[in-house]
Amino acid sequence: MAGPVELMLADLKEKYDAQAASPAFSRLYDVEAFGHMFAVLHKRLNKHFEAVNGRAQTTRHYWADNSRDFIALIEELNQDLHALKRAGVEVVLADGYQRALELCEPWLSHSGGSAVPDDFERIEIIKHEPIFSQPDTTVTLENRQLPITLKLVGTGSYAHVHSYVDPDYGITFAVKKAKRDMGDRDLERFKQEFAVMKRLSFPYVVEVYQYDETRNEYRMEFCDETLRGYIKKRNNKLPFSTRKRIALQFLYGINYIHSEELLHRDISLQNVLVKVYESGAVQVKLSDFGLVKDMTSEFTRTQTEMRGTIIDPMLENFKDYNVLNEMYSVGLVLSYIFTGRESLMSSTDEVSRIVKKCASHDVSQRYQTALDLIADVERLEATPVAAPA
Repeated sequence: MAGPVELMLADLKEKYDAQAASPAFSRLYDVEAFGHMFAVLHKRLNKHFEAVNGRAQTTRHYWADNSRDFIALIEELNQDLHALKRAGVEVVLADGYQRALELCEPWLSHSGGSAVPDDFERIEIIKHEPIFSQPDTTVTLENRQLPITLKLVGTGSYAHVHSYVDPDYGITFAVKKAKRDMGDRDLERFKQEFAVMKRLSFPYVVEVYQYDETRNEYRMEFCDETLRGYIKKRNNKLPFSTRKRIALQFLYGINYIHSEELLHRDISLQNVLVKVYESGAVQVKLSDFGLVKDMTSEFTRTQTEMRGTIIDPMLENFKDYNVLNEMYSVGLVLSYIFTGRESLMSSTDEVSRIVKKCASHDVSQRYQTALDLIADVERLEATPVAAPA
C-alpha cells in the first residue's frame, strides 16, 4: 500500500499532467523527474511577468482577473515546492524569478486590479534555460558504499551549497556544486575558485579539501552563518569589543589574500561567513572566490563586464579593478559590522571616519593597503558609535 508521501507525489503529478505546457518549455526539462510540472509553472510565470512588464510601460494597472490568477499562482507554487521538499525533493527557483515574485506579491490585490508601483523594476524574462533545478542531494564517501544525505544550505548564481555530517567523525562539512546549466567559461571560473582556495592556508579563509571532476563539486569547511545573518540576529546585544574582533578578523583575511597577490572582487555580507563555537566565540571566514583576480594570471585580466555584489561607483572597467576598489566593499562590510545597517555610516566618530575613507569618491584618498586600514581599526576604543538598527 502506498504511503502518504507516495500519494502526495502522485496527486501532484496528476494535477500538472492535466495542464498543458508547450514544447518551448517542455524541452528545457526533458530530463527532470518533475519536468512537466516545471514546464507548466515556467510557462505560467512567464505569461504574468511579460504582462506585468507591459502594463508597467503603459497604464501601470494590472487587471483584476489577472491579479487574482497571479496571486493564486504564487500560492500554488509555494505550496507545491514545499510539498516536494517535504518529500525529500529539493527544487531551486532561479534567483531572478524568486526576487521578482517577492517584489510583486506585496502590491498584488485580490479585487479591483493592482497598481504597478512607480519604482517597479522590469523583470528579465527567461525563455531558453530552466528556471527550476534539482540539485543533487546525496554524496558518496570514498570509504562507504551508501550515499550520505545532503542538506541544501545556500544557492547562488553559479552553484548550490549543501552540508552533511561525516558518519565516521561526526563533523559537518559543506559541498559546493556547480549548477548543471553553467557555461564553459563559468565552469572554468568555478574550477579556478577551488584551485585558488586550495593553495590558501589562513585562519580567516574557508578551507577547501577535494574537487570531484565527474560531479563538478568540491568539499570544504562548513560555516554556521553568513556575516549578515550572524549580526542581524544579535545586533542589539553585540558589544563594541566583539564587533572590533570580528572587524579585525575580516581585515586580517583581506590582508592575507592581498599578500598572496589576489583580489577577491566580490566582498559582501553573504560572502563573509562565520563559524560559531559553543562557547560563543566566533571566527570569520572569507569565502566565494568565484570572481577572484589573480594578479599573476592572465585569465582574470581579460574580464571587463561589471560583476559582483557590491560595485565601486568609481570603477569604470572591471578589468582595472585594484586594491583601492576593493576598499569600497570592505568599507561597507565594516559599516555593517559596527552598526548592523546596510549603508555607509554618516556620523563623525572614528569608526565613521574609517568607513568614509574606505569609500571616498576620491579614490586616491582611500586606504592604500589593508595594513594601513588594520592599523586604524586596531587603535579604535569603545567610544559611542551610531546606535545599532
